[in-house]
Amino acid sequence: MAGQFEARTEINRPVEEVFAYLAAGTNDPEFSPRVQKITKTPEGPTAVGTVFTSTVKDAGMKTGRTFRITEFEPPHLIRWTEVSKNLVTADQGGYDLEATGPGTTRVRIFNVLEGHGVGKLLVGLALGAARKDADGFGQRIKAAVEAS
Repeated sequence: MAGQFEARTEINRPVEEVFAYLAAGTNDPEFSPRVQKITKTPEGPTAVGTVFTSTVKDAGMKTGRTFRITEFEPPHLIRWTEVSKNLVTADQGGYDLEATGPGTTRVRIFNVLEGHGVGKLLVGLALGAARKDADGFGQRIKAAVEAS
């Protein structure tokens, strides 16, 4: 079983600033408490093919996650796919950004979660937790970007 969660938020910053913050990719620990560490390869600006490797803590367990940028259209769209082999992965995910006025941006983040092996039994729990936290996740993104 696969499923999607998403969050939306309105950020009091211009779309170019919000895009730059999110595209950096290494700011995730500032708004996602599950991300403990993240690195980017290669160094330099994010582009299609950039890979982010992170250590995350879910349900008390640490796992390694690797994501590859698959689409990158400044300042409106970022897409990724998880290439790591975990029980539950984000096979598709992304940010959609839209300028909603002078100095304001609407952001939509989504992930499509897929279970693999025993993870097929766990993906429903992961989706439930992600959906329950979606509004809070959106608010943490807003707070982090506005504080940057």
